[in-house]
Amino acid sequence: MTFTPPVVATYGSTDPSAPLVVLLHGRGSDEREILGLAAHLPTGPTYAAVRAPIAEGGGFAWFANRGIGRPVAGSLRSTMDWFRSWLDDAAPTGRPVVLVGFSGGAAFAGGLVLDDPSRYAGAGILYGTLPFDAGLPTVAGRLANLPVFVAQGDGDHVIPRELLDRTWSYLLAESGAPTVAQRQPGGHQLTAETVHRLGDWVAHRLAFVAHHPATPDAAPDTDRGWPTLALGELPERRGPRPEVSWTIPQQQQTQNAPADLQEQLFEEIRTLPGVNVGPSHISVPGARAFTLGEGSDDEQAFLVPQVAEFAHLHPAYDGSLHLALPSALAADVSTKGWGRPHMWAGTRLSPGFMLIYGPRDHDELATVRGIVAASHAHATRGL
Repeated sequence: MTFTPPVVATYGSTDPSAPLVVLLHGRGSDEREILGLAAHLPTGPTYAAVRAPIAEGGGFAWFANRGIGRPVAGSLRSTMDWFRSWLDDAAPTGRPVVLVGFSGGAAFAGGLVLDDPSRYAGAGILYGTLPFDAGLPTVAGRLANLPVFVAQGDGDHVIPRELLDRTWSYLLAESGAPTVAQRQPGGHQLTAETVHRLGDWVAHRLAFVAHHPATPDAAPDTDRGWPTLALGELPERRGPRPEVSWTIPQQQQTQNAPADLQEQLFEEIRTLPGVNVGPSHISVPGARAFTLGEGSDDEQAFLVPQVAEFAHLHPAYDGSLHLALPSALAADVSTKGWGRPHMWAGTRLSPGFMLIYGPRDHDELATVRGIVAASHAHATRGL
């Protein structure tokens, strides 16, 4: 399939090194219309709205079934290749790129990040679906360390509900992406609240990448692995993942750890070298923090660097933990099903800020203890 050169409308900074936010429109729209969104987003980056290369359907028309979110694999592949040719020229390696797609543009943005997660600094999936049937990898942990913003309307009748629900579930539970999520009353249209929250997310993400790498290593370091676990590797967690709240505070809601195992875990963590215990400085009332009198000078090794809090255990009704890990180990936790990233990881918080599910039995207790020991090692000497 042959496409004409991209038609691109821009807004904002003309500095070729400024972060690039690419806006991708939906069916029945065009680049000029979606570029209007840029005026309501943070100043500083360059905004580029790209016209879909195929006129049919009035949008990024790689969709079958009347353009409602079931992409045709071949045309999606060719369209992504066309887009990447433009992008790699517009944003050479080192220039952060955030994708924001609405409706059909959301599916295209989703396809791009599933195809090559390390190329992007973030993705906004607005009122759309990921392209699950396009032959792209949607395995656990595929989007580890890639911040995502997802917004949906609970009355959306344009995108099939099963695709919206699958997108929501994958991003929040399996993908490994730190995902800020919004689901509110309404249909298939941007709301003022969505635009406000999107702008807040973009601002925090770009502020973070101004001082840190945009794409930390997602794969575990196979040479070092998990020295705090038996055989040096993290096993697969059994069964389905528990439900976790998608709003702040992040809490485990099902499969909660028995109270006696929570207390045993607490006692074992407090005996790690140099650990002090007390109320958490960042969590809900009743959460117990693990802090260090002396630790690493790497602020990303802590939940609260000012007090060297590297982990905390949530109250008994929850039983999960928050802790900080190296980004590669955090990705492994997501992939193997032992936890998920905090929704603010890589935006307001350390990219390795993870929620670890509470242990259901003594075998899981040993694994969770090993994960916490890796966090402790990261905070004391670097892992």
